[in-house]
Amino acid sequence: MSEQANHHPLLRRRDGHHARVTFEELFFDLVYVFAVTQLSHELLHDLTPTGILQTLILWFAVWLGWQYTCWATNWFNPETPPIRGLLFATMALALVMASALDDAFGDRGLVFAGAYVAMQVGRTAFILFSLGRDHPLAANYRRMLGWLLISACFWIAGGFSESWMRVGFWVIAVLCEYVSPMFGFALPGLGRSSTRDWTIEGGHLAERCQLFVIVALGETLLATGAMLAGAEIWDLPVLSAMLATFMGTLAMWWLYFGTSSKDATNAITSSDDPGRIGAAFHYVHAILIAGIIATAVGNDLVMAHPHEGVKLAYGLILSFGPILYLAGSAIYKKVVYGAIPISHVVGAAVLAALIPALLSTDLLVAGWLTSAVMLGTGLWEGRVRRIHADIGSVSG
Repeated sequence: MSEQANHHPLLRRRDGHHARVTFEELFFDLVYVFAVTQLSHELLHDLTPTGILQTLILWFAVWLGWQYTCWATNWFNPETPPIRGLLFATMALALVMASALDDAFGDRGLVFAGAYVAMQVGRTAFILFSLGRDHPLAANYRRMLGWLLISACFWIAGGFSESWMRVGFWVIAVLCEYVSPMFGFALPGLGRSSTRDWTIEGGHLAERCQLFVIVALGETLLATGAMLAGAEIWDLPVLSAMLATFMGTLAMWWLYFGTSSKDATNAITSSDDPGRIGAAFHYVHAILIAGIIATAVGNDLVMAHPHEGVKLAYGLILSFGPILYLAGSAIYKKVVYGAIPISHVVGAAVLAALIPALLSTDLLVAGWLTSAVMLGTGLWEGRVRRIHADIGSVSG
């Protein structure tokens, strides 16, 4: 980014140091604790193919709203009054959007779509207006606004539609926002952006993603605690179910924070194209956090009905949540280390192979089996990372 860009009063100053995450950003993330909880409850109460598809669409909307805001606060300083006000206005709209999630495919579809569109288009238009026509970032924001206006048409059309028409419109809207950055927001007459134009602060972006993972993992712990608090009798099965779900959550934490998170910042900052690596981080985290949400649903089932037999839908969610998490984690580590860890591939294969066995047992045993696989994967990956670290220290 040019010196002119660095001197804009709303931009963060790039002085070579790690740009800290501000209290404004942490406050903004509180809305997403609620949003993740809403999504997991929505999926829990509709474990059908239609329910899964609808929850997936809503998850991408939640993630895209957070992602575009995250990029904005990587560039622009949330402690300046205009950006702080923008962040709080976005937060209010995100709260409305999150509140409408449970009935987004019902009577509140237009409310959900309207709040989401206002958040995405409003933020981008405000920044574009504040930058002025000739600022180096303005061209990128013009292209971004163009794509958000295109997707807005489909969000609003879906809000006025019903049933599968709404699903179709919203799938197109999600694709517009999720895929367009891959092509530099290319539009006729406006050209396309290059990832080399997206000068980012790598440490800040990595930390923002890590904080969202904490938000999602925290929701799983909140759900486990709420189920335990609501149990009439704290007998051995209930306490065992609590321990099984806790250990599974602990394994997910370890796989992310214990084996790779510290290296993520270096992967971005040492890259000759940090914008490309940063974009990859956001794409990967959408998968990884979706796995956490699905796993939280499985945890709720284990806590609520430990002695109930595992139905097909239960077995699939108990296995698919961790598999999705391992898939996201594997791609994440491919970005960070340049290779997909074999531990994750084996762990996902074992979880898939376990599905027939899960159908012949109860939810408590199933919860322990899937948590054991995740713990084993974490221990394996931790050992591999320690060996690599020892080799690196010796060669250094």
